[in-house]
Amino acid sequence: MTIRLPGAGGALRTYEPRTEPLAVTPGTPFTSRTVFSAAHVVADPFADVSPDSPAAVDWDATLAFRRHLWSHGLGVAEAMDTAQRGMGLDWAGAAELIRRSAAEARSVGGRIACGVGTDQIASGSPAEVRAAYEEQLALVEESGAQAILMASRALAAAATGPDDYLEVYGHLLRQAAEPVVLHWLGPMFDPALEGYWGSADLDAATDTFLDVIAAHPDKVDGIKVSLLDAQREIDIRRRLPKGVRCYTGDDFNYPELIAGDEQGFSHALLGIFDPLGPLAAQAVRVLDTGDVQGFRDLLDPTVGLSRHLFQTPTRFYKTGVVFLAWLAGHQTHFTMIGGLQSARSLPHFATAYELADGLGLFPDPKLAEERMKTLLSVYGVNQ
Repeated sequence: MTIRLPGAGGALRTYEPRTEPLAVTPGTPFTSRTVFSAAHVVADPFADVSPDSPAAVDWDATLAFRRHLWSHGLGVAEAMDTAQRGMGLDWAGAAELIRRSAAEARSVGGRIACGVGTDQIASGSPAEVRAAYEEQLALVEESGAQAILMASRALAAAATGPDDYLEVYGHLLRQAAEPVVLHWLGPMFDPALEGYWGSADLDAATDTFLDVIAAHPDKVDGIKVSLLDAQREIDIRRRLPKGVRCYTGDDFNYPELIAGDEQGFSHALLGIFDPLGPLAAQAVRVLDTGDVQGFRDLLDPTVGLSRHLFQTPTRFYKTGVVFLAWLAGHQTHFTMIGGLQSARSLPHFATAYELADGLGLFPDPKLAEERMKTLLSVYGVNQ
């Protein structure tokens, strides 16, 4: 088993894939951390659509992947940016995804939290943004899922300062039926969110973010911080009111943040746990025993793959996530909503394959090799 892979300079190199996957098995529920994987959607490859068309989703394959995550004890964070929310999946498609996934979660006993945003409007006043949030919050609560209040492009454009964020979020938290997760998504994931919380100064933005939480601690289950800045996340979690959790969304530094320090730790809500699901679950179960070094020994080697998938422009990490799901046999094709499979280069895919294979992420290494060779042949690389 050998395969020729292209490097960044165009030269081909020979790689010898693993013959056996990493041995992982489903186990008991986690006890030391709450862990969600943000999950991707599987496009319908036979739909006659254009990049501007409403999303065509393969619902059977999409829900099957969520069952895979639940089987390993992970929660599913639904209709988030990993599911191409705001990058191909519109509100109508997200609403259907939330309804179907929440029903599936009930049927199998899986944990689910769903993204609440404002993507049914392109722009509007703060009052209109608040109304859009309310519509989506109502749907998520009716589905029985926990709500994740996502950052809003429309609010970022409409807000004139911190007071608008305090008013909109304060109103939403007061009416939320159950405690929610607040999501701070950085501009590296979505450039339209630059200056969120009313300031481009991160210290000032952090203060406003924490002011929102401090005013309604009983309505905030936790926060998801996606800034790719480990020290800032640590500083924020140390300032949280008692009982409010920090869910790391840092796909560059997650092992150290989940492991924590003498003053606390982060739970997890991560896009990288889509391809890492079984391995991540095994690592957390080791952490449940108190074996921090064993946890780090399992999870630290995955950081290279994660940093590769989330490299600049970070918002295109979804392409690598879906690519690995195809190689792993979770779907029959490498097609994405809006044609986003074209967002990364062949050398990028080749490195992702090599790193994932080295970790033993593919249940069937031979299938992954054959599919990688198929992709290579499309690009004119003959083996």
